[in-house]
Amino acid sequence: MPVIRVALDLPLHRLFDYRCEAAGSGDIGYRVRVPFGRFERIGVIVEVSETSEWPDEQLKPAGEILRDLPPLPETFFALCRFAAHYYQAPLGEVILQALPSGLKRIDPPQRRQGRTPHPVPAIARPDLTAEQAAVLSALDTASGFATHLLFGVTGSGKTEVYLRLIEQVLERGQQVLLLVPEINLTPQLEERVRGRFPEAGVVALHSELADAARERNWRAAVAGEAAIILGTRLSTFTPLPRLGMIIVDEEHDASFKQQDGMRYSARDIAVFRASQLNIPILLGSATPSLESWSNARHGRYRLLTMAGRANPQATLPTVKVLDTRRMALREGVSPLLVEGIKARLARGEQSLVFLNRRGYAPVLCCPACGWVSSCRRCAANLVLHMADKRLRCHHCGYENRVPRACPTCGNQDIHPFGRGTQRVESWLQEEFPDARIIRVDRDSVKSRRQWEAVLEQIHGGEADILVGTQMLAKGHDFPRLTLVGVLGADAALFAADWRAPERLFAQLMQVAGRAGRAELRGEVLIQTQYPDHPLFAAVASHDYPGFAAMQLAEREQAGFPPYSFQAVLRAEAPAMADAMAFLTSAAAAPCVCAQDQVMAYDPVPMKMARLANLERGQLLVESMSRPALQKFLPLWREAIEAIKAPSRLRWHIEVDPLEF
Repeated sequence: MPVIRVALDLPLHRLFDYRCEAAGSGDIGYRVRVPFGRFERIGVIVEVSETSEWPDEQLKPAGEILRDLPPLPETFFALCRFAAHYYQAPLGEVILQALPSGLKRIDPPQRRQGRTPHPVPAIARPDLTAEQAAVLSALDTASGFATHLLFGVTGSGKTEVYLRLIEQVLERGQQVLLLVPEINLTPQLEERVRGRFPEAGVVALHSELADAARERNWRAAVAGEAAIILGTRLSTFTPLPRLGMIIVDEEHDASFKQQDGMRYSARDIAVFRASQLNIPILLGSATPSLESWSNARHGRYRLLTMAGRANPQATLPTVKVLDTRRMALREGVSPLLVEGIKARLARGEQSLVFLNRRGYAPVLCCPACGWVSSCRRCAANLVLHMADKRLRCHHCGYENRVPRACPTCGNQDIHPFGRGTQRVESWLQEEFPDARIIRVDRDSVKSRRQWEAVLEQIHGGEADILVGTQMLAKGHDFPRLTLVGVLGADAALFAADWRAPERLFAQLMQVAGRAGRAELRGEVLIQTQYPDHPLFAAVASHDYPGFAAMQLAEREQAGFPPYSFQAVLRAEAPAMADAMAFLTSAAAAPCVCAQDQVMAYDPVPMKMARLANLERGQLLVESMSRPALQKFLPLWREAIEAIKAPSRLRWHIEVDPLEF
């Protein structure tokens, strides 16, 4: 009887054999019901064989083979095998995580007819700028695999370049995968794409879609009915029968890195997929990741540049660095920023006060005894949220009521320390009582519907002052926004994470790019106690190449990526001693000692040593050779799996980590 080898969504690095009388080689790629323990699971058939390494009496019979979809193609399996090998993840987890949840259920919900998308007005093609035309003439979308890095300043018209490329690919009868980092960027972009290509079939794939809608869109993409797939990182794995090009917008964004399960980079997987299919890929950003910039400098990527704004009446905003050491700040806001807001209110223009810290204040404290509102489950403080009188942990979700007095000494005069967006909003409402103020962060905007309503208010001129976090920093075009004020930028300058300057620079350039995108002149005021820091000088002169050269020189000297290659083993347990003992055993594995091209550092607690009542440690391994690291990791993983660990200890390996 034929034997099928099935991938299951389990943290085990193996496939599972079942007897299946009805199976043939043509069934590879179909889903199948199989018994597993006391329950049934949905798996995917990866191989069909006449024999098994297990005795026949140990093989269970498989259930129904589900043929309601075309079988997953070999190119999909090759992509999953690459990801599983590179990121040290079980193949079954990789394959099954790429499927919508409805396709993995034993009793899937009944599929309903989807609602017809509301009609979007047709959008005319604008005239191209000289720089856009030059980029498009340099990009031959039919030329086979090549990785192009489009470095375009904010407002340079990168989206129009994407749309023209999509047009070329559609004319050849192919599909396009357009990746964006976050859900909140998709409403405007999706509407713009639908308006330009009303007959093409556009589907969105992201985590905020209801299960039924996501499955419906996935089926349309896999069947080739949808020609344009607009999605976040997980859509990178979607099987597409006619894929002709991949576009990655905001390629530098950390949201493209998955932080649980298989910790993969969607951007890097997309580059491999383009190579696998011999199709072009375009990475776009105003602040490319230093890895991509280095690849362009060394000829592995082709660099394309757009240095001017697409609107001929728009220029890059003037950036001023304000030395706050000699200023009397009121709730963190300088007098110059207050005057700038007043001037915009008088002219009927909009202002944005940017502070990447939500809540009212980062901590509540007692001046009498030193008590602070710390989370009892994490090595972090509880953030004060005045709107609902709660103390809330932004890491584990634990929350508590705001105490009326200090829990330690009974002092009733407890104070909020520091400030977040709620506190700044409250002060602005007192300072500008007639102004219409909208706060935009993850507390005030929790769903796509709320986000679309806020965008409508802003575009409709119903807001004078915006107070927001990074949700407002990228991808938005507000024609009447002419002033951006940045608060609290200094903390990242001295962070322990060596990637912090890169992230801060990108964030400042992105938020600065919201100002002056139309005919109205834009101004950016950055408040800092370190006005002479070279990072602020690079932001003020819009000099990404200069900043990148400085950062890459520092990284080369220190031996940091992209000049080395890293992986980290993380362990978490109820007791730190157990986590550290496990990591110490992993560091002493024979394959580590036998390696001269891979260096293992000492185990250390993580920066946030406790999260959700679990103590966390990590062990970094590093090599100057990517092939050497990739050869080492499977051997090391097998050695780690053999370590006898406490039952509640959990561990994972992350390759190319972004955070430590």
